[in-house]
Amino acid sequence: MFVAPAHLLLTVKDVKRLLEHRARLELPDGQRLPAGVAQHYSGALEADLATAPVLAPGGPVALVSDAASARAATSALWASLTSSSDGLVDRCFNRPVGRFFSKVLIHTAVTPNQISICATLIGVASAICFGVGSHTAVLIGALLLQFSAIIDCVDGDVARVLFKESPLGKWLDIIGDQIVHIGVFVALGVGLWRAGVEAPVLALAASAGVGVVISFGVVLRSQLDPQLHQNTALQRLIDATTNRDFSVLLLALALADRLVWFLWLAAFGVHLFWMVALSLQFRRSPASA
Repeated sequence: MFVAPAHLLLTVKDVKRLLEHRARLELPDGQRLPAGVAQHYSGALEADLATAPVLAPGGPVALVSDAASARAATSALWASLTSSSDGLVDRCFNRPVGRFFSKVLIHTAVTPNQISICATLIGVASAICFGVGSHTAVLIGALLLQFSAIIDCVDGDVARVLFKESPLGKWLDIIGDQIVHIGVFVALGVGLWRAGVEAPVLALAASAGVGVVISFGVVLRSQLDPQLHQNTALQRLIDATTNRDFSVLLLALALADRLVWFLWLAAFGVHLFWMVALSLQFRRSPASA
């Protein structure tokens, strides 16, 4: 039986770890917290948890006793809401800006899945703008894509704060990202072709779109196979190359009217990614060696 006082801040991840190991929490300074799995519940938490093994918390933990400690706990919780795939732009811009929306939306009836769908629709709207081909439409598309990246940070924040994480939400986020990437790459090619750019832009767009599909399959295989999921080199590659930082590069090149450079990069970069990722999948991870 899991027991904890109502005034203790815990993350879902730590609760799951405690349940898995049938343990209780212990801070690095040796202080044992009244949270964990007890064999029996008598109402005396310390006595109930006396024989449980200890685990160090993996996320923020705080005993809330007054307004000051509540504010500190809230700040610690928000600061912990990051992702291993966050790039520099996510950490410095997308998440800080998105956090404003997150803190507003947790007090509404809007669900994380609805936010994920909204981020996807904004990304699709950006692709439509890129397909128009005019400089003004391209700039609007680049700004919409950046806004989509910001909103894409919000759904996870809201899901974790409200304890609404779900497999459906995870897949909505993943599949939505692929739809946006394919749409943007293909639309860039169409827009540049309509603008009369002297480069094989349609072929480059097709290459980038196909590369996204193959890359998705390779990444999906790594996520569904437990042994591959433990391959740290593979996971580091996926985290480093599947962040949202490319939206800033695209915006900068749109301002400079050099989007064809981005299309060349995408057309070959996505294939380089999936080939390297696939090669890493055939290496044995330390855990399985």
